[in-house]
Amino acid sequence: MQDSATVAAADIARLAGVGRAAVSNWRRRFDDFPSPVGGTSSSPLFSLSDVEDWLRRQGKLAEVPLDERIWQELRAGVEDLRLAEAIGQVGAFLLFLDRSPAEWARLAKKSDDAVTERLADELATDDLPGSVSTAVAVPLLRAVAELAGERGAAATFDFLYERYLDAHSRRVVTLPADVADLMTELSAAGGGTVFDPLCGLGTLLLSAAASGVTGLIGQERDEQAARIAAVRLLLHGHGSTVRVGDALRDDRFASLQADAVVCCPPFAERAWGYEELAGDIRWQYGLPPRGEPELPWVQHALFHVRPGGHAVVLMPSAAADRRSGRRIRAQLLRAGALRAVVALPAGAAPNSLGSPHLWILRRPEVGDPIPSHVLMVDASEMPWHQVRETVLTRWRSYPADTEGAVPLIDLLDEEVDLTPARHSAGRSVDRAGQEFVASLDAMAASVTALHQALEDLRTFTAERDDLPKTTIAEQVRAGAIVIRQASQQKVKSGEVPMLTVEDVIAGDAPSGRISATAETVALEPGDVVVPSGGRVSVARVIRESGAVLGSGLHLFRVDPGRIDPDCLAGFLRSAGTSRRGQTGTSRSDIRRVEIPRLPLDEQRRLGDAFRKLEAMEGAVGQVADQGAALVALGRAGLGDGTLRNPLP
Repeated sequence: MQDSATVAAADIARLAGVGRAAVSNWRRRFDDFPSPVGGTSSSPLFSLSDVEDWLRRQGKLAEVPLDERIWQELRAGVEDLRLAEAIGQVGAFLLFLDRSPAEWARLAKKSDDAVTERLADELATDDLPGSVSTAVAVPLLRAVAELAGERGAAATFDFLYERYLDAHSRRVVTLPADVADLMTELSAAGGGTVFDPLCGLGTLLLSAAASGVTGLIGQERDEQAARIAAVRLLLHGHGSTVRVGDALRDDRFASLQADAVVCCPPFAERAWGYEELAGDIRWQYGLPPRGEPELPWVQHALFHVRPGGHAVVLMPSAAADRRSGRRIRAQLLRAGALRAVVALPAGAAPNSLGSPHLWILRRPEVGDPIPSHVLMVDASEMPWHQVRETVLTRWRSYPADTEGAVPLIDLLDEEVDLTPARHSAGRSVDRAGQEFVASLDAMAASVTALHQALEDLRTFTAERDDLPKTTIAEQVRAGAIVIRQASQQKVKSGEVPMLTVEDVIAGDAPSGRISATAETVALEPGDVVVPSGGRVSVARVIRESGAVLGSGLHLFRVDPGRIDPDCLAGFLRSAGTSRRGQTGTSRSDIRRVEIPRLPLDEQRRLGDAFRKLEAMEGAVGQVADQGAALVALGRAGLGDGTLRNPLP
């Protein structure tokens, strides 16, 4: 591989296993730290080989890992705007390795020129869209093959794909995995066919594959994104068809009738083809106005779903009440095509500052009755972990249960406003009363739990007890504690639950999902997990197996015959509390945290005390949250007349 690779400060921190602040300190403290060779004053770039030599001289690096070197060489070998093209070429090469390992073993013995010539034919497969790229040189492809031999083709591409997203985080936006999973679940495709007419990097199609869908079809107007999407699907064993083209202007699946359609159209893109598509057959609910650029995608989705099938489209909130789109909205309602509108929390859509909506549509079958109600769910203020359960529960009980649904006649007024928040105020008196009573009961139960937690703390006594101490580092050297970290990875679709930094901080169940690899770190009961960067004040003890460790976390695996995990977690939290206001803690700092040197039974006694404090903390938080919800419901009910306070 070449020696021209450059790295940014964040890359250096990743190589050395430290925070970015540490790299800044090195630049100030050490005169021999390598000088920048490019970039800007605020974002300098350094020679990878110079940095590697310096880190090794300082004893901060034994060897640059192969995967890291490949990524840096890949990024340095092409212009920034061609990085997606290079990632797609590497993906096509990995697919070739996965399908024809014997052919590569034979080809690898030949010269670079001979390999280049042959790969031009091997990488041009029918199931990969777009043309074959030659952006990546053969020596780097040989290194990629070596890495794939160690960890597998799919895991190798996942690593490079995640690094690509990190490097272009401001340029490349992807749909959050939670939103993609919700959309595919709502589409109810079962084991049938799902079509995404603007599939991007394949997030929605991968989510559909994880839910059991077997037919995956996508179209994408950006050739490099289409190739990356196809590679991601195929390397993970999902047969798929992805084609390149603007689905509105160049429909590559004109006769397709999928079981479900999912789509995240671009918001506010006015140049969608109004002039050339004015007489298109897809506009069965009316010609979309020029200023309604999302409505063409809604009708495109309905055109390509079979009668009785569902389409789920992510929409901007403005599309629910813009005057220019009210005629088409009314037609969708009158035909029984638009069945539900869900307001999601802010940030659920790429490049959207507000709360986007999900439109859930069903292509009418001949003889279908027009539903009398349309489901409206306002989840815009809900924490995300409640959104999925709330939305799916309401959707699956509709239309038999019209709770939360709005009569069709109420929507077909002059404005045809489909904003869920506007209609949530019209909930029934019975429902408002039920919500208030349920909240009151929940509050009472929480107060009871808080009282019990307070009683448990009465066993504590005030007395001085100087505990003998040791450090994490000493216990690691003694073999009583093993520290583990997961490789860099983003939350995405997959089969295995993954504990994220956000889960640890919030005390939630694992919310991420990944595909297991040889490097996956499985969580075991008794493990202690803390966020990297010094936030040991939120140390968490794992109680159940079945999930894996996410990136950005440290795992302490203890010998249960020598260390009590609850005692360890409690002292980590204490150390984190005492350090508040200081800068981030590196891995070496974590090793210096002091813990008691005590017999195991004494550790367990302290661990039990720490568990009582944790229960108290949870009870206080629950009372605060439920109390706020109860007060809000009471104020709303008294304000709109759905609750009253009878005279004594």
